[in-house]
Amino acid sequence: MARTPHTRTRTRTLTRARARTRGAAALASACALVAVTGCGAADMTKQASPYANAQGAKSVTLAVQSWVGAQANVAVVKYLLEHELGYHVDTVQIDEVPAWDALSQGRVDAILEDWGHPEQEKRYVDDKKTIASGGGLGVIGHIGWFVPTYFAKQHPDVTDWRNLNKYADRLRTPESGGKGQLLDGSPSYVTNDKALVSNLNLDYQVVFAGSEAAQITQIEQFAKEKKPFLTYWYKPQWLFEKVPMTEVRLPPYKEGCDADARKVACAYPHTPLEKFLNADFAKKGGAAAALMKNFRWTTEEQNEVALMIAERKMSPDDAAAAWVKENRPVWQKWLPKRK
Repeated sequence: MARTPHTRTRTRTLTRARARTRGAAALASACALVAVTGCGAADMTKQASPYANAQGAKSVTLAVQSWVGAQANVAVVKYLLEHELGYHVDTVQIDEVPAWDALSQGRVDAILEDWGHPEQEKRYVDDKKTIASGGGLGVIGHIGWFVPTYFAKQHPDVTDWRNLNKYADRLRTPESGGKGQLLDGSPSYVTNDKALVSNLNLDYQVVFAGSEAAQITQIEQFAKEKKPFLTYWYKPQWLFEKVPMTEVRLPPYKEGCDADARKVACAYPHTPLEKFLNADFAKKGGAAAALMKNFRWTTEEQNEVALMIAERKMSPDDAAAAWVKENRPVWQKWLPKRK
């Protein structure tokens, strides 16, 4: 999706096919994090959390997005809020764009991983001032097209988009209608893929797995059978450790090349991921807001927690507890200084 800068100098783009959801284990993890709704709920903007805006209550409501990296963020922050600062933490699963509406309305207090939504940022941060930046997460996000490394080693030229049509026959599936398959995740995530396929004249069909979890299941099955595949995927993501993948080089990204979603014909950018807080919460949220503003970790640290959740099938709370136990010097810097 097209991104243009406003108050910040860098350009943002995207969403995820993080279908960012990320095997049945990842889906189970998402369900474990959802405290108020059933798993898979898409839009909570009409339904306030029982703890949101509770006057005088030491409580926080966090938006949980469906990809496991975002779940890892929430799990660790939730654990520290509860065990170090004494808060009650409520979590609500919301899709990316509705999460901005809920944040503006005060139905959630924070989004801990945003991949860039310039329209919402302009509306709520710049114009209405109902949402405030919480600063960078410390993780650089990147979306791209990937093939399994075992296939790239056999056919090195497949990593150049100009050669993809040569391999379309090898990448056909029953779902791709006689064309090569480009596997995406959830149709709820905004991507450039359909426009890219059309504008680059590629003999491919975008096929949605339905969620990140379903996409991971499909990728793992392809890898188990050593079959070739082409998939929309993103970094950071723990799956690279289990299924090595090599990126296909699309036409280079240049600022503004994705401004018109219908005409985009370039790669996705590298995007510094950010946090956003409800503006009132940012001012009056005390120690909880301070912790979230200070929360900043590395791709490797996020992947460590995500891997525990998705691959080792630990609950998010247990994964967060294990990580917190082993990384005191990291998270102690996030805690607000006691007066």
